[in-house]
Amino acid sequence: MMDERLKQLLNQGRDLYENREFDKAEKVLTQVLRENRGFADVHNMLGVIYHDMGRFTQARDCFEEALKVNPNYTEAALNLAVTYNELGQYREAKEVYSRTMAHSRSQPRSLDPFAKGKLANMHADLGDAYHGIGFYAEAIREYGHALALCSTFVDIRTKLANTHRDMGNAEEAIREYREVIDTNPNYLVARLQLGVTLYAAKRVEEAVEAWREVQALDPENKNARMYLRMVGAEEP
Repeated sequence: MMDERLKQLLNQGRDLYENREFDKAEKVLTQVLRENRGFADVHNMLGVIYHDMGRFTQARDCFEEALKVNPNYTEAALNLAVTYNELGQYREAKEVYSRTMAHSRSQPRSLDPFAKGKLANMHADLGDAYHGIGFYAEAIREYGHALALCSTFVDIRTKLANTHRDMGNAEEAIREYREVIDTNPNYLVARLQLGVTLYAAKRVEEAVEAWREVQALDPENKNARMYLRMVGAEEP
C-alpha cells in the first residue's frame, strides 16, 4: 500500500503537470520515482515534460520505462512513436505506431480528449519544424496525423492549408481554409489567409470578399484593411 506522504507527493506532481507548471512538476515527479518506479503515468508525464523542453533522448527513455511498467499504455506508446520520429529513429517509430494502432483497434476504449489534444499538438510541432526547413510533404503528413486525432483544431488545419499553398497546391489550400471557416466562422486567421491565397491565384474578387468578411467581424482588423488597401478595395 502506498504511504500517505508518497500519495500526497504524487497528487502534487499530477496537479502541477495538469497546470503545465513543468519545472515544478519535474522535480516532484522525479522524487516520486526515486521512491517508487512503478507508476507508468509518472514516467509518461516526465516524458512529456522532457519532450516539451526539447530533451528528446530523456523523453524517449521515460516513455520506454512507462511501457515496461504497462505495455498496454496507449498514450505513452504514441508519445514514444512521436519522440522516436524526432530522434530520427523512423523504423522504431513506425513499429511502435503500427503496434499501438493494432492494439487500439482491438480495444473498445479510446484515448481521452486531453491525451488526443496533447498528441495532436506534438504532431503539429513536428509539422512546424518540417515546414520551417522546407520539407512540405513531411509537414503535411504530420499535420494530417494531428488532425486525424483532433479534426476541429482550426489552427492546425490552417497550418496545413498554408503548407499546401507554399507547395503550390492553391485549390487544396482553399478547400482547407474553407473547412476551417465552416468549423469556426470567427477564426479570422483562416479568412485572411484564404484571401491571400485567392489573390495569389488571381481570384481578386473572391479575395476581396474574404477580407471584407474579416472586416465585418472585426472592423479594426489592420491586416484586412492593409490587404484591401493593397488592391484598391478599401471602403471609403
